[in-house]
Amino acid sequence: MVFVKDSDGRFLLVNQATANSLKISTESLTGQLHAQVHPNQAEVEAMLAADRQVIETGQPLFIPEEAYTDVDGQIRYLQTCKIPIQFIGHPKPAILGIAIDITDRKIAEIAIQQQAERERLITRITNHLRRSLDLQDILNTTVTEVRQILENDRVLIYRLLPDGGGVVIAESIAAGWQPILRQTITDPCLTEASCIQPYIQGHFQNTADIEQSGLSECYVQLLKQLQVRANLVLPILQGDQVWGWLVAQQCNAPRVWQPEEVTLLQQLSNQVAIAIQQSELYQQVQHLNTTLELQVQERTAQLQQSLDFEALLKRITDKVRDSLDENQILQTAVQELASRIGVGCCDTGIYNLEQGTSTIRYEYTRSLASSQGQVIQMADYEAIYRQLQQGEHLQFCKYHDHRGWMAVLVCPIQDNQETFGDLWLFDVPEKQFNEQEVRLVQQVTNQCAIALRQARLYQKAQSQVQELERLNQLKDDFLSTVSHELRSPMSNIKMSVQMLAMSLGIMDAEAQLTPTSIVDPVDLDFIKIAQYVQILDQECQQEISLINDLLDLARLEGETTPIMPIEISLQSWLLHVIEPFLERTRQHKQQLRVIVPADLPPLVTDMTSLERILTELMHNACKYTPPGEGIKISAHLLGEQKQHTHQAGRAVAVLPASLPPYFQIQICNSGIEISPVECDRIFDKFYRIPSNDPWRYGGTGLGLALVKKLVEHLGGSIWAEGANGQTCFTIVLPQSIHGTPFCGRQE
Repeated sequence: MVFVKDSDGRFLLVNQATANSLKISTESLTGQLHAQVHPNQAEVEAMLAADRQVIETGQPLFIPEEAYTDVDGQIRYLQTCKIPIQFIGHPKPAILGIAIDITDRKIAEIAIQQQAERERLITRITNHLRRSLDLQDILNTTVTEVRQILENDRVLIYRLLPDGGGVVIAESIAAGWQPILRQTITDPCLTEASCIQPYIQGHFQNTADIEQSGLSECYVQLLKQLQVRANLVLPILQGDQVWGWLVAQQCNAPRVWQPEEVTLLQQLSNQVAIAIQQSELYQQVQHLNTTLELQVQERTAQLQQSLDFEALLKRITDKVRDSLDENQILQTAVQELASRIGVGCCDTGIYNLEQGTSTIRYEYTRSLASSQGQVIQMADYEAIYRQLQQGEHLQFCKYHDHRGWMAVLVCPIQDNQETFGDLWLFDVPEKQFNEQEVRLVQQVTNQCAIALRQARLYQKAQSQVQELERLNQLKDDFLSTVSHELRSPMSNIKMSVQMLAMSLGIMDAEAQLTPTSIVDPVDLDFIKIAQYVQILDQECQQEISLINDLLDLARLEGETTPIMPIEISLQSWLLHVIEPFLERTRQHKQQLRVIVPADLPPLVTDMTSLERILTELMHNACKYTPPGEGIKISAHLLGEQKQHTHQAGRAVAVLPASLPPYFQIQICNSGIEISPVECDRIFDKFYRIPSNDPWRYGGTGLGLALVKKLVEHLGGSIWAEGANGQTCFTIVLPQSIHGTPFCGRQE
């Protein structure tokens, strides 16, 4: 287009292209003001302003893009160059304008820009959807971005429900229009498969004007209620099912939806479908994670509870096993269970099946009324006690007169022989005792049953021991009484025998019978009489010794024997004690050795008791040592040692760690060995080691019992051991009888 205008905007010269753009002939356009032929006055003012600029500056002006509205109301674009000129024959300044119509190029650029913008929008929305796994955030972002690019009145996402209805779950709406977010909308058509199937096949609804669309009347009325004039509906699919719809609506007027707008919504509906699937998968994963975490927490809690219950069971077991008191056993079980499980009350009943009663022996309660000591008639609750006696545990709700409704767990306390009683737990009615709690209570009742059985056996054994001790005391009293009663007659008999011997002339000046001193050895009758007198004297002496031993034992057990301590030098004193045995060992061809250190300090003790101890042990050693074997008596001080142990089978003697010092005296004889079992019994009264000939060595069985009592009387201890073909008796005494008593052997 080529034209010439003066400074007033009057066309002085135009070509045909210029006239065609204004739908007027060249003749008619020439001489017309621009404002008279152009429909848009604002655009005219902008063009005239550019004209004046060229005239005033005298400089050409290039306008790369200039929009104007043609007479048909269409926007067109020009690329214009304006040059100042002086038109011949016209007094005013003028411009020469050359314009090129670039409308087609501009429309193409706008389309490219719009396409780029849509792609940027899709990319932005897609990136946002991929970054977010929050479904509501995804949907809100989608409707907001779509409405901004389409510049329409409303964009929403409609969620289809299983019953055929639906709800608007996301909405972006322009001001002035009715919002329908979270509104439930029921469309009768959506319940028909024929309406849903086209959407599954990829179809969509494009309505430029609902009143000219041919839609069903009910659907049109529904859209009018929602203030809709133009409607664009695209499905959001999940597999072969319609999840919902992405809907763009124009409310103020009809609108022709452009193909690129439809394409945009199709792409976005696909992206939203993917995002929804990802979000739902994420929600499922989150739900699974939450469920798994809850399961892990629950399992961890169960394991911790199991560990706590194991520790509790061990603690209860240790306590009830360590006790032989029924009340203490029941108290421990009730207190530990109630405090650990946290129930309102716990009590235990003990049965008397003969009377048909259960007595609440012990109870632990936090705030409930106490029932301790109450006697329950089992017949009043026959069904419960019958099941308990059959070994079944029960869990139920019970109404208590003083406690109201309570959740109850009760387990029997029984072993394979009898039912001792039961253990009851009470708590609020809502309480449900779990499997671990039930198992714990059952295990506790089992341990209580074992402990009660042990306690009752112990009580029975104690009763038997007391009865045996009573009988033993009666026996000792009887022996002591008999000994006292026999001592005087035996003394008289002894004296009579001696008087008879003296009258017969068979007793020397030292009151010893001497049958060889008979005056007339030819008289055989007289010899027999002398022998009988000698036998009578020996037996009488043995009976008197037995009686004396019994009386000494009685005095020692009654702790009525006085102690008269005296300082003894064992080096010389032991030689005095064993002197009577020197001739005896020579006659029996036995080897006797005495080992006593020269620097051994003196021993302060009761000399008479110690002499009797050693004499009895030496007498046994001489009696039982075979010819050719040896007897050894030794003594040494233990005080320089912190601890001394003696192992004899399973027996161990331990000295106190704190001193005073102790003396150890040992009498050992070879050729005979006592078994460990016998070593523990030879100090019992009247006990004799079994042998083929029980009368071979004689004796009453009181000697070693008396020895042990005498050693203990001196604050010491004695034990025997047999090993390597020999038997040793070991005596340990405090250096001073007023020192710390020796504790003896520890099993």
